[in-house]
Amino acid sequence: MNGSRVLVLNSGSSSVKYQLLDMADGSRPASGIVERIGEGPVTDHAAALKQVADELAAKGLGLDSPELAAVGHRVVHGGTRFTEPTLITDEVVGEIEKLIPLAPLHNPANVTGIKVARSLRPDLPQVAVFDTAFHSTIPEAAARYAIDVATADRWGVRRYGFHGTSHAYVSRATAKLLGKEPAEVNTIVLHLGNGASASAVRGGTCVETSMGLTPLEGLVMGTRSGDIDPAAIFHLSRVGGMSTDEIDTLLNKRSGLAGLCGDNDMREIGRRMGEGDRAAQLAFDIYIHRLRKYVGAYTAVLGRVDAIAFTAGVGENSAAVREAAMRGLTAFGIEVDGVRNALRSAAARLISTEASRVAVAVVPTDEELEIASQTFDLVSA
Repeated sequence: MNGSRVLVLNSGSSSVKYQLLDMADGSRPASGIVERIGEGPVTDHAAALKQVADELAAKGLGLDSPELAAVGHRVVHGGTRFTEPTLITDEVVGEIEKLIPLAPLHNPANVTGIKVARSLRPDLPQVAVFDTAFHSTIPEAAARYAIDVATADRWGVRRYGFHGTSHAYVSRATAKLLGKEPAEVNTIVLHLGNGASASAVRGGTCVETSMGLTPLEGLVMGTRSGDIDPAAIFHLSRVGGMSTDEIDTLLNKRSGLAGLCGDNDMREIGRRMGEGDRAAQLAFDIYIHRLRKYVGAYTAVLGRVDAIAFTAGVGENSAAVREAAMRGLTAFGIEVDGVRNALRSAAARLISTEASRVAVAVVPTDEELEIASQTFDLVSA
């Protein structure tokens, strides 16, 4: 293998994000996004990937470049079958397709992107990196739901977890920030974006995570409810007369912050709170309450917490969320420095006080680099 560049593709239902990374010098020669697939001139994923190829070629970075070592594909759901980066073959594509019922909104687009990319460069190694893989190490006591075992096994009902590439990257980057090896550090990672998830990472290995069978479980999110009594679904069906699809839409698209106050942008919620908006304040309080519950639970799971890392859009940019989530936790050895927390920076940084027994950090995530690294390591092994 002569090339050192990896093209990372994230094929969504209506968009394709791409980034070209050079693993030799850490540079990123190209990145972009093709949106509104199915509308206008971008009729399908084949047209979108053709546009990506054309954009790269226009920069002298075409898919036929000898410097291109591999293509790394983000795949949302790997089930129990895929627990590490995997070289893509026809058989692997078929296995990913079998997992579509577990991720009907994501895996079909992921598969389409893989098929189109393989048709454009059938000679080039292509690797699937799975969102669920990092969480495959959680013990059965954490992965199993307390339902009939035979039914659960037949239909694959268990905790899989998501945002795994982010949690993997951030947990390692946090250890590096502390000047330690990942094996030495117990970390709670809080990935707070429009989608939000938490993980407990013991010595570099994930032992618990908040998202479950799907990305709906866990923290309050932009439009998703997170944790809810399952009987609420029966109630909405039997008493409210709502269909399964209507309840699905409610919990995934009309809940969370948007359902509570009409906004899923934390910046707008903060502005409204400053004006005394009670609905915005309540939405924020519910969001923080759930977040603090998970921090407490994962402290108990880990036994010893060395670091808490905030990442993703909200985690990296909202000082108010970080301050509120950590407030009053001095008994846990957690103390945030107000001045450090208020400073804005694109670099990984500590925001805890010198006296804090637990390091509190802001660590920008880099899922593309994580996918590229895993891809390059596999094809160059």
